[in-house]
Amino acid sequence: METGDKKDIRALSKDQLREFFVARGQEAFRGNQVYEWLWQKSAHSFEAMTNIARETRNMLDTHFVINHIEVDQMQRSADGTIKNAVRLHDGLVVESVLIPTSSRTTACVSSQVGCSLDCRFCATARLKRMRNLNPDEIYDQVVAIDRQSRFYFNKPLSNIVFMGMGEPLMNYKNVLAAIEKITSPEGLGMSPKRITVSTSGVPKMIRKMADEGVRFKLAVSLHSAIKETRTEIMPFNATFGLEELRGALEHWYEKTRSRITYEYVVWEGINDRPEDAEALVAFCRFAPSKVNLIEYNPIDGGEAFRQASPQAIEMYVQTLEREGITVTVRRSRGKDIDAACGQLANKS
Repeated sequence: METGDKKDIRALSKDQLREFFVARGQEAFRGNQVYEWLWQKSAHSFEAMTNIARETRNMLDTHFVINHIEVDQMQRSADGTIKNAVRLHDGLVVESVLIPTSSRTTACVSSQVGCSLDCRFCATARLKRMRNLNPDEIYDQVVAIDRQSRFYFNKPLSNIVFMGMGEPLMNYKNVLAAIEKITSPEGLGMSPKRITVSTSGVPKMIRKMADEGVRFKLAVSLHSAIKETRTEIMPFNATFGLEELRGALEHWYEKTRSRITYEYVVWEGINDRPEDAEALVAFCRFAPSKVNLIEYNPIDGGEAFRQASPQAIEMYVQTLEREGITVTVRRSRGKDIDAACGQLANKS
């Protein structure tokens, strides 16, 4: 991304930075120094690069910009959850969330401004997709939340989930480039096993991830394993159907040997029948998996979607456990500040 005649320096690789300095009669290792400042030290200005001569910093400022994010507004929930309104260099805003527990802190990051898909129960889906986030904008969200985790909870960030605004697999290249920087020893050095990419289900891209040998975890927002029901609540299912999704997930497990997590909300009168639970069991059998039953978070008056009864949730738990499928009931965090699953919509 360019601003005026200046190029965003974080769009350059380390080799390109080295070449930049060599072409100007300077030693190549200067490129290594700048790369370290940009990614390991997360510098937001050339002035911060204190082991580089001022003349060189001025030269960088002449040619480049660092299009970093700003946390424009921060809200804290009664349960400790922190939601950030993140302003991008072009003035657009996305949201990210820090979710603390006694044992870990998790960053929920966004991958698009708005969303490409049309899930009827999700607030973000009501926003048109304005653009994909760049790798550095995703990276910056993680850096900002890590700093908040250290400041407010006295511990480094432990986990990352791509469950914020947007469909990560519709921004495939940039999401994977961000994860590469986050996990690289030359970046944040986080383990890929602590990263989960959550998708509504884009079969072609799930297959591509598997073929590329990614090492992070995969979660799928399923919500129904019955074609007609899933298409009603997630209309894109008419294009990316369950059968095609199932084949992609079988391929994922065959290639990665990593089990799949299904994110699943149970709604009253929509998917709260025994036959819905049995269909989910059948879908889970195609590859090793676990199910997270997620509390529904209303995004308006709640007329169309209502949280299912405790009896329906218990029916799901018993049906899954009877078949040996791991199931967890997840309670939402940050509902009082619209930071829970499905609620991110830039209301602030």
